[in-house]
Amino acid sequence: MLCNFELLLITIMDLTSTYFFAPYEDYSQLNIVLELLAVIFGLVSVWLSKLNNILVYPTGLLSTSLYVYLLFHWGLLGDMMINGYYVAMSIYGWYFWSKKKNGLEVHKIATITGVELRMIFVLFLSTLLFVFVVYSVFGFWGSIVSYIDACTSAIFFVAMFLMARRKFEHWIFWIVGDVISIPLYIYKGFALTGIQYLIFTLIAIGGYISWKKELDYERR
Repeated sequence: MLCNFELLLITIMDLTSTYFFAPYEDYSQLNIVLELLAVIFGLVSVWLSKLNNILVYPTGLLSTSLYVYLLFHWGLLGDMMINGYYVAMSIYGWYFWSKKKNGLEVHKIATITGVELRMIFVLFLSTLLFVFVVYSVFGFWGSIVSYIDACTSAIFFVAMFLMARRKFEHWIFWIVGDVISIPLYIYKGFALTGIQYLIFTLIAIGGYISWKKELDYERR
């Protein structure tokens, strides 16, 4: 019985080493530190989003800017473009959330309007088309991972747009995209980022609950 337990423990350690630590053997210390910083700023940003705090945007900008550099260095063009989009939408969201009239916030937590529903439908399809064209031009359709990447890109584009517009439903898209991204990034060899998305998922669930309570309170 003990031998079987020891064998199981060794197997788990080998798998952990293979999927979590081995990929980092070829990385420079600088890139490892930058990925760690990107993860930390990303987690802080999502937590601030849960709290409905406008500081979500400056911290998010730091995280996404670091990822743009890292993903370009790693040759992950699709992921790099997603984070480039995050940078642009973070600037827009920062402006949108900060608008005030007579000292009061103009845009508070709200639900999707009919116009915005049509907008996100178009955004989702446009993102899929854009990713399809880019991946076709650069020959990225090598495996099922490419198709999953395309879908998560569209999900995250919608999530970021709705977040910038301070729409409650953005949490649903984040949760779905985060859950898909956990195994995806671990498979790609970016364990720290995979763990980050696991924590993102938990915070996003908390954010959904928190924003729902605030939305219900404002409707009273």
